Amino acid sequence: MKEYKYKINGNLYTVSVGEIEKNIAHVEVNGTVYKVEMEEAAPVKVGTPKPSAAPRTATGERVISKPAAVSTGADAVKSPLPGVVNDILVKVGDTVNVGQTVLILEAMKMENNINAVKSGKIVEIKVNKGDSVLEGTELVIIE
Repeated sequence: MKEYKYKINGNLYTVSVGEIEKNIAHVEVNGTVYKVEMEEAAPVKVGTPKPSAAPRTATGERVISKPAAVSTGADAVKSPLPGVVNDILVKVGDTVNVGQTVLILEAMKMENNINAVKSGKIVEIKVNKGDSVLEGTELVIIE
């Protein structure tokens, strides 16, 4: 059983991931057991090297980027699920097309291509390689 410690909005969570049977994961959060049903993931690129673990604070807790309280608009590429940023494929000033992969997010040991929501220019990158992000976190801003 793999165990993680997360601090979200000041609250400490101890999460243990146990057996995964078909699409059901047995997960324990602060002593409460849950059966988590997972959806099928989209095809992913395989074979790229893994980044180092997510950054930790001095006490050993993982650093987690929180979703923005208010969205900056439809031009924000948001994380569709919680995970770790494996690679950022664009930089500020780059021009992208709708559907172009802008970063790779690892979730449940699978790499997911995160694509541009519209064509335009990258004006801000809100995460760094190795960051843990929650669902809904703004990752990249396209103008």
